[in-house]
Amino acid sequence: MSTLSPKRPRGQNQLLIDLGPIVVFVLAYNILQRMPSTKDNAVYIATGIFIAVTLAAIVYCQITRGRIPPVLLITGFFVTAFGGLTIFLHDQTFIQLKPTIIYGFYTAAILGSLAIGQNVWRLLLGHVYTLPDRIWTVLALRWAGFFVFMAALNEVLRARLSFDAWLNSRPLFAFGLIFVFALANAPLVMKHHVEDGEEGA
Repeated sequence: MSTLSPKRPRGQNQLLIDLGPIVVFVLAYNILQRMPSTKDNAVYIATGIFIAVTLAAIVYCQITRGRIPPVLLITGFFVTAFGGLTIFLHDQTFIQLKPTIIYGFYTAAILGSLAIGQNVWRLLLGHVYTLPDRIWTVLALRWAGFFVFMAALNEVLRARLSFDAWLNSRPLFAFGLIFVFALANAPLVMKHHVEDGEEGA
């Protein structure tokens, strides 16, 4: 008789893959800005490094896992597009707009999938958790609202903070708040998660 084990997320270093590029971006900018030879172009050089590291993360996932996480693929597209515009037009506004556009895209994808009777949240995480349809819908709506909040927050910070302050706040707001919100939803997920064996019974 075989023993069914619970589903587990792949890639224990996924946090490093997700967080790495933006941390490199912040560090590169702060280092380059302190060097007289690169101070004036620090944001554009750092943006180029940001694009390169993000694309490297995508290639790494493809080589080591044989697949690219959809969220990383979407992030790579927007980082390349808005980072490219930042460098090409010499305007840092585009790299500041990127988070707002990404959060807006996530919100539209979640609500759009629900409108057509699907649930993109279940498509992304269905291999990790087995949840009732109602709970998947609750989670999707919660995250859609959260991404609206994050988009609005980015616009407020972009308008009120200097570029340096905005950039250095990115790791906290981009990942700190997401981590806290995910943690806040963990009790709901764990309460309704059904292991493979229980589902069969």
